[in-house]
Amino acid sequence: MAEKEKDYEKLLDWKEQTLAGIIFDAGNSRFYHTGSWRTFLPVWDPDKCIHCLRCFYLCPDSAIIVEDAKVQGIDLTYCKGCGVCAHECPKKVQAIEMVLDTATIEAVKK
Repeated sequence: MAEKEKDYEKLLDWKEQTLAGIIFDAGNSRFYHTGSWRTFLPVWDPDKCIHCLRCFYLCPDSAIIVEDAKVQGIDLTYCKGCGVCAHECPKKVQAIEMVLDTATIEAVKK
């Protein structure tokens, strides 16, 4: 598994990419840490959360951490800050709020 991980760490140029972006290795997304793309950061409030799991089912990055059918947090290694989780959180609850991710923005500037 470690060897396969190293393969995904290198950036491929356009000639090395798969035709039409086809994914041949199922489950390879865990090797792509995409959290550094983020501009906005989801902040989850466990005291407000009713564990409806809307955020979990609709997150395109599978960044919502769930154990025993309850949200436990957000894996910022994969979260791109799209805001789907906050948008889909019930309006009466609003357990997830999107805020500007200043740490990621500062890291990109360096």
